[in-house]
Amino acid sequence: MAANPMHQFKVYRIGPEIEISGIDLSFTNASLFMVISAVSITLLLLFGTKEKKLIPSKIQLISEMLYNFIAKMISDTAGKKAKPYFPFIFSLFVFILFCNMVGMLPYSFTVTSHIIVTLTFALFIFIGVTILGFAIHGFRYLKIFVPSGVPIILLPIITIIEIISYLSRPVSLSVRLFANMMAGHTMLKVFGGFVISLGLIGGWLPLSFSVALTGLEILVAFLQAYVFAILTCIYLNDALNLHH
Repeated sequence: MAANPMHQFKVYRIGPEIEISGIDLSFTNASLFMVISAVSITLLLLFGTKEKKLIPSKIQLISEMLYNFIAKMISDTAGKKAKPYFPFIFSLFVFILFCNMVGMLPYSFTVTSHIIVTLTFALFIFIGVTILGFAIHGFRYLKIFVPSGVPIILLPIITIIEIISYLSRPVSLSVRLFANMMAGHTMLKVFGGFVISLGLIGGWLPLSFSVALTGLEILVAFLQAYVFAILTCIYLNDALNLHH
């Protein structure tokens, strides 16, 4: 009998139980793979920037490509004013990317397949961008809810729509990443179960789907990190450059 495809998303405690003021702070498998992702990023950047050669090594090339990719994305999306926020966007993109990619390894755990993780990222961005917008523009930042050129008769409806759209940002940002990662890994597990159940005779078809789906899931892992980062840049641009 094939294993439950949802079992791979189970969070369990590693080591002793740690509880402070009724809050469970125990180290879990999710914590472990966050640490693995963070350590992997640190090692990549340390070795990638250790020796700056004219003809870069593979690790240096990957580091430089990541740097240039994020730098161009910020410049194209949010402009020069967003340059001071490069370290944050870079860290966000690389961390989500590595969490997604580490989750593709057999017997690993996909941190971004849990809504509590992605929602935490999204709320941090939403609250931070909102505070930044008010800090720069004051109450003029509320003009973001009043698009220019809208007829007076439609203004109340458009304003309500804009407010709902703004408040739904953390929900859409978090659900998009969580849903894509969870759905992809569930499908991989389901097709893997069919391969085992059908054996050598009938298992070749679901195996072919599994191989194709694995390649697609690797692409999705990158794209979701990119979408999360570029939407963060767009929200940052709204706070820095008030266009309404």
